[in-house]
Amino acid sequence: MTGSVAAQDQEKEKINPMTTISLGTATPGGGFPLYGNAFAQAMNAADPTLVVTPRNTKGSNENIPLLEAGQLDLGLVAGEPAYEAFLGIGRAATHLKILTAMYSSPGMFVVRADSPYKTIRDLVGQPVAFGAKGSGLPILSRYILDGLGLRQDEDFRSIYLDRAGDGPAMVLDGRAAALWGAGIGWPGFAAVASSPAGARFIAPDAAEIARIRARHSFLKPLTVPAGSYPGQTAAINSVGSWSFVLARDTLPDDVAYRLARTLHGVEAALCKQLAQACETTAANTLAAAPRAELIHPGVLKYFREIGLTK
Repeated sequence: MTGSVAAQDQEKEKINPMTTISLGTATPGGGFPLYGNAFAQAMNAADPTLVVTPRNTKGSNENIPLLEAGQLDLGLVAGEPAYEAFLGIGRAATHLKILTAMYSSPGMFVVRADSPYKTIRDLVGQPVAFGAKGSGLPILSRYILDGLGLRQDEDFRSIYLDRAGDGPAMVLDGRAAALWGAGIGWPGFAAVASSPAGARFIAPDAAEIARIRARHSFLKPLTVPAGSYPGQTAAINSVGSWSFVLARDTLPDDVAYRLARTLHGVEAALCKQLAQACETTAANTLAAAPRAELIHPGVLKYFREIGLTK
């Protein structure tokens, strides 16, 4: 009997060989490793012949060249670095493709609740942790501040972290007046908000949002719902973009199709596992992609099959 079972398993392997997929995330303590681990667990549980392996990297700005060099199969990339890569801003336009939209990233600052800072202008001249080196967060803040006529490295005492997880402690012990971040369920915000000191969030007001979007129209109005963080009793309006799981352009169509079919078959399970992953849907991917042709052909095939696109 044992030999028969082993033979059956070998036959299954021939029909459905194991597929190993490398996934670049970011430095420990940030939102990307949290999402990447949940993504891998959900995918691996849904398809036993699939092995998605998360790997810590320096973040978006490292994931893009690693994908282009074929050293990663998938990589998590924030909206602004993706936007610049797709359009060829400051570099040659990339041929990478979108596997899925991850989640929206409304940008804002967090300060201690007992601090005197209430507006973005109040933070001018102060030490501000803008995120990990190589991550997309400092790029988002540059665009937002530029829209307000502010220069990140000249108008603030900018701090760039070696590890995303170092930021909250710097705010709590006074080394930084504020921590910049983005999104719902972002670990850095959660850490400050759940501390004994409590937190206050600072985002652009309505007039500032209008100014930012007049200069950088690709940034979208986004909202952090009330209750997203401890002590946050009101919704927070800001601007930001969508982060993506990008694929190397040489990823075979059948593999991308299989990944998309597996992923969107476990949307509910992924949402249950991680709140921000509730936005990882096929419909959001189609809506968030700057152009449909930037979505991997294998993913588009799956979208056509489920009637999402023609």
